[in-house]
Amino acid sequence: MTESRRDDPEAVVSAVLTGSRLLVAIAARSLAAAEDKITLPQFRMLVVLAGHGGTKLVTLAERLNVNPSTAMRMVDRLAAAGFVARQVNPGNRREAVITLTREGRHIVDEVTSRRRAEITQIVSRMTPGQRRALVEAMTGFNEAGGEVPVEGDYPLGWPEP
Repeated sequence: MTESRRDDPEAVVSAVLTGSRLLVAIAARSLAAAEDKITLPQFRMLVVLAGHGGTKLVTLAERLNVNPSTAMRMVDRLAAAGFVARQVNPGNRREAVITLTREGRHIVDEVTSRRRAEITQIVSRMTPGQRRALVEAMTGFNEAGGEVPVEGDYPLGWPEP
């Protein structure tokens, strides 16, 4: 591909969409082994809880961009499966705080580990120059999108709560 073609916004968008398809496929495969236990939307909720710790239902619904009744049904199912727990909010006894259980953390860690392993295999097939370029490109992309850089070796991008 010529240098001028690489600068073309349409070529960049096309490359990002292709990469996004690959990452979605990796995410789907990493969740496949746990699908008998959890759905993708439920996994998203567990990931949010893993990253933010105990969270009120309304805040959890906002972070997932769903309405509170949908979030409540998801919490009910995850609590029944033993992946989340409800606790009384010490600041407001009328509210519940949703937290990840040990089993919920295990699911997040298991799926993330499979995802990391598959991405590691793909990245290992790239040349050192391609890997450096990818880091530079993804760093710029993440910064432009307002995504906080990952510090340290946290598989989800944040330290455990």
